[in-house]
Amino acid sequence: MTSFSSPVTTRRRLLQSASALVALSAVNLPLFGKSGASAAETTAEGGALHIAFHRDNTDLVSIDPFQVYWLEHRVVLRNLAESLTDQNPKTGEIIPWLATGWQISEDGLSYTFTLRKDVTFSNGSPFNAQAVRTAFDSNKAFAASVPATFGRTYLAGYDRADVVDDHTVRIHLSKPNAGFLQATSTTNLSILAPESYQRTAEERSQGAIIGTGPFVLEHYKPQVGIKLVRRDDYAWPSAAARNRGKAHLAAIEIQYIPEESVRNGQFLLGELDLLWPRDPFSEPDLAQFRSADAQVLSRSLPGPALNLYPNVSEGRILSDPQVRAALQKSIDRKTFAEGVYSADFPVVQGPYDVTTPYFKSQSAKLAYDPDGAAQLLDKAGWLKRDDGWRYKDGKRLTLIRPLQTVESAGDVLIQDQLRQVGIELKLEVLVAGEFQAFVAGARYDLHSTYMTRADPVVLQTILDPRYTNNSALSKNAYPPETLKKVQSFFDAGLQTTSSEERRKPMPAFRMC
Repeated sequence: MTSFSSPVTTRRRLLQSASALVALSAVNLPLFGKSGASAAETTAEGGALHIAFHRDNTDLVSIDPFQVYWLEHRVVLRNLAESLTDQNPKTGEIIPWLATGWQISEDGLSYTFTLRKDVTFSNGSPFNAQAVRTAFDSNKAFAASVPATFGRTYLAGYDRADVVDDHTVRIHLSKPNAGFLQATSTTNLSILAPESYQRTAEERSQGAIIGTGPFVLEHYKPQVGIKLVRRDDYAWPSAAARNRGKAHLAAIEIQYIPEESVRNGQFLLGELDLLWPRDPFSEPDLAQFRSADAQVLSRSLPGPALNLYPNVSEGRILSDPQVRAALQKSIDRKTFAEGVYSADFPVVQGPYDVTTPYFKSQSAKLAYDPDGAAQLLDKAGWLKRDDGWRYKDGKRLTLIRPLQTVESAGDVLIQDQLRQVGIELKLEVLVAGEFQAFVAGARYDLHSTYMTRADPVVLQTILDPRYTNNSALSKNAYPPETLKKVQSFFDAGLQTTSSEERRKPMPAFRMC
C-alpha cells in the first residue's frame, strides 16, 4: 500500500526494475522523491503536500478505481478508497484492512470476510456487507459490458456475494482463483459507497467516487491536477499503517507537469515536495538533488519486469527458438543498468521483479554470452558477412520494435548490443494510434508492456489470450501447440491456493 496519510509514507520513491522474458534489458522507473528542509515544514501537522506527476493518462481519463490502470492514479486512490485486505510490502502476506479476518473454503470457491464495525464512507453512509456486495456486483456488471476494463482481471471467477449478516459477507467464485485474496487488497477492488454505483461510469471517472479513506477528493481536473482534503473522523487504517488516526496532512495537491526539467526546477526551488517521474533520474539530476539535501529512496514494484515479448508467429524470424535464445545471450544487462542509469542501479534477475511474492532469481539464464549467441545464430543459418550483419537466404536478420512517441537511450543501447552480434534492430517510433494498429497487426518482432501487481498471476493477464487486454501480444508469444501447454500451467496455478504449494516450482518447460 502506498498512502499519503502520514509524512512517513509520502517519502518513498519506488523503482520498477525490468528484465527479459525472452530478450530484454533492465529498466527502472522511479516514482517518488522527497525534498529536504522545505518539505519538513510543508508536511508538518495540518500542512499541504505538493506533488508533481509527469502527465495525466490521455488514453483513459479516469479516476474510477475499477477502471484505472495508471499507476499514479492508483496511488492517489489508495488515499480515498480502501479494500477488504492489504498486503505487507515486505513479505507479501495478506493482512486485515476493512475486513478483520477471512476464511477460504477447501475447494477455493468461497471466501467469507468478517468486516469492521466502525467504518463509514465519507458521505456518512455505513460500510457493511451490503456495501461490499453492491461493489462487487456493480464491478461484475461493468466488466461484462466493457470487457476491456482493467479491473476485470482482478475479478476473475467472481460469481456472487451473500450477505450473511451486517458485518459478514461470503463471496462465491465459479472457479478457483489463487490470486483472488490478493486481488481484494488492490486499488481496483476498492469498496466504494453504494451511491457511487448509482452514478455513470463516466461520472465516476471524473471523480464521483465516495470511499472510506483518510482523504476525500475535492477535485480532479484531467491533465491539470488533483486535490485531496483530509477527513478528520478517519480511524480505521490497514494493519500495515503506523499512523492509526487521521492523516497528518490537511491536503494534498498534485500537478501534471510533462516536462522533466520544469518539474525538477520547481522541486529545487522548493515549490514541490515530491517528484513522481516516469524515468529514472539521471546522474546530474541526482547530484543536484543531493546538493539540495533531497532524499532519494527506492523500492522495486512487484509484478513482471518491463519485458520484451517476441512475435513467434509463423514466418517471423523469432519463430526459431535458436534465434530467440541467441537474442537472450546478446544483451548485456549489467552494462545496460550501469550505462543508462547508474553504477548502483539493480540488474534484472528474471521475468518477475524481485519484490513479487514467490520470486526466484533466474540470473544464470540471463548471462551475457555474445560468443554463445554467435554459435546459435550460425547453427540457425544466419551467417555474418563483411558488413557485420547476418544473412540467411539473402535476407538480413532484422527485428522490428515499435515505440510510442520517442526512443530512449536504453532502446538505442540494446540496438547497439544486438549490432555487435550481427542482429539489426529497427526502432519504429510511432504516435499512439499508429502504435496500436502496428501491434494489433502483428507487424512487430519485439513488443514491450508492463503491469504491476504483487502476485505472480499478473503474468497471465499479459500472456494468456483468455485474460489479457493485449490479445495480439499474447497470441503471438508462442506457437499454437505451446499455447495450450502454457495455458494448462496457468490454469494449474490459478487452482493452487495454498501458499506452500504456490512456492513449488512448475515442471521444467522451455518457452524459447
